[in-house]
Amino acid sequence: MLLHDFLDYWAREQPAAEFAVAGDRSLRYGAAAEAANRLANRLLARGWGEGTRVAVLAKNALWYPILYFAASKAGAVLVPVNWRLAPAEWQQILIDAQPRVLIAGAEFAEDVVGLGEELECIEAFVIAGRVDRDGGDSLERWLSEGPATMPELERDPGDDLYQMYTSGTTGMPKGAMLSNRAVVANVWQVSMAMPVAPGERGLVVLPMFHAAIIPAAFAVLCRGGSLAVLDSFDPAELMRVLERERISVATLVPAMLRACVDIAAERRYERLRCIYYGASAIAEDTLRHAAEAFGCHFVQSYGMTEAAQALTFLSPADHEVALGARPELLLSAGRPALSTQLQIHDASGSSVPGGERGEIVARGPQLMSGYWHRSEETADTLRGGWLHTGDIGRIDGDGYLFVEDRIKDMVISGGENVFPRVVEDVLQTHPAVAEAAVIGVPDDRWGEAVKAIVVLRPGATCGEPEMIAFCRRRLGGFERPQSVDFVESLPRTATGKVLKRVLREPYWSDRARRVSGA
Repeated sequence: MLLHDFLDYWAREQPAAEFAVAGDRSLRYGAAAEAANRLANRLLARGWGEGTRVAVLAKNALWYPILYFAASKAGAVLVPVNWRLAPAEWQQILIDAQPRVLIAGAEFAEDVVGLGEELECIEAFVIAGRVDRDGGDSLERWLSEGPATMPELERDPGDDLYQMYTSGTTGMPKGAMLSNRAVVANVWQVSMAMPVAPGERGLVVLPMFHAAIIPAAFAVLCRGGSLAVLDSFDPAELMRVLERERISVATLVPAMLRACVDIAAERRYERLRCIYYGASAIAEDTLRHAAEAFGCHFVQSYGMTEAAQALTFLSPADHEVALGARPELLLSAGRPALSTQLQIHDASGSSVPGGERGEIVARGPQLMSGYWHRSEETADTLRGGWLHTGDIGRIDGDGYLFVEDRIKDMVISGGENVFPRVVEDVLQTHPAVAEAAVIGVPDDRWGEAVKAIVVLRPGATCGEPEMIAFCRRRLGGFERPQSVDFVESLPRTATGKVLKRVLREPYWSDRARRVSGA
């Protein structure tokens, strides 16, 4: 099965049914399938089919989900780029991916066309929301002109569908390659955890470059539902949409729930059946307040980009038990998804007895094919056929997974991955900085906040506001340190590695688990 099979099925069965809505614009299933066909045919006609990387840099839009279907139809590989990063970081990702086509939202048009001299691989700049000019083609034209018939192309479910960038402790971006087979498997897994009926609306407010939303969004479409697309998160607007726009299911991250709970109780959500949340852990009081305010079911998932999205689910029934007789389950990430196995391994790679802590490893149909052009890191992450998550946890006697710490140093702030090395490299360029380390500390709003711990050069002076302002010009908003501590030295091992667990300990010592909760 291929991702576009869902679209083609529902376009045949209910062509006039709503596929997606954004503001006052809407799109029907039949028109969505024709647009995906036109884009796929245009790519193929230009020789940008099998294996061709097609990058997209844009905020959420009515047309964004069509790009995934068009890639599936053409055999191309979509490369969604995180627009929240700094332009230099976009460029780093694009240089690595080597796309031949770059699709951009109008707000990024000047930036991306200006990259042309640095990115000789790009043969076409396609701009949404404007007429052709400045070297860019019109996306609207690409979606509305040309053959609307299904391309005649044999596809293998094992072929890559999209390449989504993630990173580990080094901070260097890695393109996780997800096949049609893996994505479709995860879409089915999510749809079983969060069932949707034809015609029901699912809310998309998380950015569609993010693994946290893609299988969840397509889990709605695979059942014949429709997507209500927002291009940004505003708590008041989100509450209005949930109340008035017939939303049945919504995918959020804990930071969003935390931002909304204080105003959520002022409204009624008669159509809202389920909130699907993940990307970071959630604090118990946030979940209790949210359950009371929204009055709907909740489903939690735990996973990562390398697994399309979800490896486990804490079901609505689990939440009811947790909010009642077993509050300890609120600290759980649930049990394995369909056809997914979890184990806990020790440092030697051996499985440990139930209840003991170790690295969480997983096996299932939703795992990535590997990292783009990184065979050694692929072999290490998927060694023995198991995805090594880099997270530490335990599995109790009932099969519930408890995620308790991370081997990797990555910080998760508001559902976004922040790679300490990236921030540290920027801090090191400040003339007053001798050494710097970046950690995540507890934050009531974002789950974790980025903290910089800095050693100044002898005789140098610098304050927290200056250091934060220095980073503001060089990093994306979610990556910038929210606070800075100045110390005389950093704790290190005998081999010189900074002991970040020592730096984190004072901030997390009173927490039941050492990962974020919003």
